[in-house]
Amino acid sequence: MGEVLVLVDHADGVVRKPALELLTLARRIGEPSAVVLGAGAAADGIRAKAAEYGAAKVYIADAPEFADQLVVPEVDALTQIARAADAAAVLVTATGEGKEIAARVALRLGSGLITDAIDLYAGERGPVATQSVFAASYQVTCRVTAGIPVIAVKPNATGPEAAPADGTVENVAVAFSAAATGTKVVSRVQRVSSGRPELTEAAIVVSGGRGVGGAEGFSVVEQLADVLGAAVGASRAAVDAGWYPHGNQVGQTGKQVSPQLYVANGISGAIQHRAGMQTSKTIVAVNKDPEAPVFDLVDFGVVGDLFEVLPQLTAEVKARRS
Repeated sequence: MGEVLVLVDHADGVVRKPALELLTLARRIGEPSAVVLGAGAAADGIRAKAAEYGAAKVYIADAPEFADQLVVPEVDALTQIARAADAAAVLVTATGEGKEIAARVALRLGSGLITDAIDLYAGERGPVATQSVFAASYQVTCRVTAGIPVIAVKPNATGPEAAPADGTVENVAVAFSAAATGTKVVSRVQRVSSGRPELTEAAIVVSGGRGVGGAEGFSVVEQLADVLGAAVGASRAAVDAGWYPHGNQVGQTGKQVSPQLYVANGISGAIQHRAGMQTSKTIVAVNKDPEAPVFDLVDFGVVGDLFEVLPQLTAEVKARRS
């Protein structure tokens, strides 16, 4: 099987969960190799984690450019490694930055690009990806027909599964292009952590919409999220009203999520919101309007007042976990 490069997304020396999912998917279509860029002193720990999840080889490149500049140094490195390894495919996480890297790498390689894949498997003529398209109204299967397939995969496309491998290290000296210094990072601000999972990476998302009635109404949503270990999302109507931060918006003009469980509370289910969460594995809705469009989408629906339903559900989850 060919070598499948996985760009390992990491922060503060910790490998992000979507990178482990990519390594798991890579085993379906070839032999996984991890690409670790700009990890510094944390490189050994990241290498060990990548090897635990199936990386037979780990390419490590470290240079100030990865911290001081945006995107292009990663593109330079990934393109160089893909060419040298004659890779069978390149996988990245479908974040905003990841999709930009994927697009630039595909252009340089003269290859086809697939973004926002939600599944991946081996085909007779190369990797086959499943995508959710047209505001998640349809699912299609597709494959790259020219060059090295470059595929950006949504978080939660699969569960990470350990499969220990050698993790042989190959240090790479990257020849950076002139464009690598075109954009410089001038400052960084540490984001205040809520203690909850990152919205786009969370296995469970609990969201609130217009039906919560105001900013204070999100307290019952947050309480359920916390007992489930979930992230909190919000509809566009809720964030536009100032009830919840825009960074938590789920929808076509917000963040797209694909968790194992999505719980929509007081959300009507307009197409704008559905486009951001319709690929969730299991969808539950609580809404007091039995005609709400969201009920056409869900696996389980509760017609009722969310301020009565959610506290009961929160109490039941607590009781079952105690």
